[in-house]
Amino acid sequence: MRHSKLKYLLIVLGSLAMFSAATAQHKFGSLKEAFKEDFLIGTALGAEHILEKDSKANELIKKQFNAITPENHMKSMNIHPEWNRYDFFLGDKFVEYGQKNNMYVVGHTLVWHSQLPRFVGKIKSADSLKLFMTDHINTVAGRYAGKINSWDVVNEAIEDDGTFRKSIFYKLLGEDFIKMSFDLAAKADPKAELYYNDYNNEQPVKRKATIEMIKKLKASGTKIDGVGIQGHWSINSLKIQDIEDAIVEYSALGLKVAFTELDLTVLPNPWDLKGADVNQNFENSPKMNPYPKELPDSVQTTLAQKYEELFKVFLKHKDKIDRITFWGVEDGHSWLNGWPVRGRTNYPLLFDRNFEPKKAYQAVMNLKNTKPNL
Repeated sequence: MRHSKLKYLLIVLGSLAMFSAATAQHKFGSLKEAFKEDFLIGTALGAEHILEKDSKANELIKKQFNAITPENHMKSMNIHPEWNRYDFFLGDKFVEYGQKNNMYVVGHTLVWHSQLPRFVGKIKSADSLKLFMTDHINTVAGRYAGKINSWDVVNEAIEDDGTFRKSIFYKLLGEDFIKMSFDLAAKADPKAELYYNDYNNEQPVKRKATIEMIKKLKASGTKIDGVGIQGHWSINSLKIQDIEDAIVEYSALGLKVAFTELDLTVLPNPWDLKGADVNQNFENSPKMNPYPKELPDSVQTTLAQKYEELFKVFLKHKDKIDRITFWGVEDGHSWLNGWPVRGRTNYPLLFDRNFEPKKAYQAVMNLKNTKPNL
């Protein structure tokens, strides 16, 4: 008899534990609902999210976000690994995920100097590079025509000093490669919104150069619908005024503004490194990884304050902003755990490694008078 009661008690406790886990994410609000009258709230998805390998992550994504961007799998290195071969498996799954969950789907990215297929680095002539670009954009954008809401057509073509990046595209084709890319994308998928995407393009010098480039594109009749400001920033050097100025100035061009890859590092940047050049990396050290186990409450508070400052500006200019996309679902998923220093533990997002909301989440939600029950 005692064994039967014990067995029953264990079953009940097990059921309660499962119920608690299943309902844990329902105890707080929804970003996409809180800001539904203002702008889309997005996140970047990795392969594990697209394939729905983690039920807690999947539940969080569907509840909190109404826009998705592929973190890596639609970059040319992955989707077009060989000259005559494409790999659409994850791209197709990504688009299907967005469609079945009624999400705004972002294609990222068609033309970028980084994460290129190896064969592109061997191209020596302008004609061959044009052939690659034409085939790549026609094939990829064409495959998802009518299914992708917007494309990051060209990514990171301008340096911080305002000059054009000396990529293979610029070296062989000059700045005309940008117009060519947008024109091809517009033809391959006439319904998709077309964005230029970059980091540090809120800063004055780079912003000025970006505006000049966009004005040339528009004057030539090229379709460009928006500019993406990546938003890879630090809690130690967040320049709110530059961000607000950028929103106003880009919008004045008749463009939509999106914050496409938002995260706020809480860790020191080596040698005051800024931006998001993925080719830079640094050796790890205790000084560069000060919070390997957990984030102190004081830093949690600072992170929350910085996100609050940002979202106050976003709400002030909600008529100009189309989308805010976080670059990752939760802290453990963030690329900043491995860049610019490998093996660090970073905490740049609104949700922690247990998929629980942080103080930063509460600070953002409180701006909409939504009080999460944390």
